[in-house]
Amino acid sequence: MGADAASSDTHIRLMPCQPEYFDAATALIVSIQRDEFGFDIDLARQPDLSAIPAFYQSGAGNFWVALHDDTVVGTIALKDIGEHNVALRKMFVAAKYRGSEWGVAKKLLHTAIHWARHHDVQSIFLGTTEKFRAAHRFYEKHGFSLIEKTSLPASFLFMPVDTRFYRLDLASDR
Repeated sequence: MGADAASSDTHIRLMPCQPEYFDAATALIVSIQRDEFGFDIDLARQPDLSAIPAFYQSGAGNFWVALHDDTVVGTIALKDIGEHNVALRKMFVAAKYRGSEWGVAKKLLHTAIHWARHHDVQSIFLGTTEKFRAAHRFYEKHGFSLIEKTSLPASFLFMPVDTRFYRLDLASDR
């Protein structure tokens, strides 16, 4: 790890998303979706992002931002889908902050898993696309297992671009 990253790393903090960060968080998500991955999507077609507190921050769900100083550099959300299950959504990290030197993705995921365990969640489900190959490796490295779409709970919210699905079983480590 370089000295710059090590000293900068102490400035990464995670917190539940507050109103003052909504615009920056949604701008980060949409810019990665459109500019990096070429998805034809905008904020208007993601109504969950226009209602973060109501959609995500209830029940066993939450929405976090990773901040470098006061700049949003990452996001992650858990959506309570009932029956002690959550869906992991909106995990995005700005390109400059990816990788083990910053550890932003790992911190976001560990925060969400810790939250889920303390809110009696038994399983975390997620959907992703074939394009996000680094994400596949990341989730698998952190204990998620690839599952068939038919193994998802009926309450899971499908995104049209999702083709790969994962599950992390928290019930077995209680």
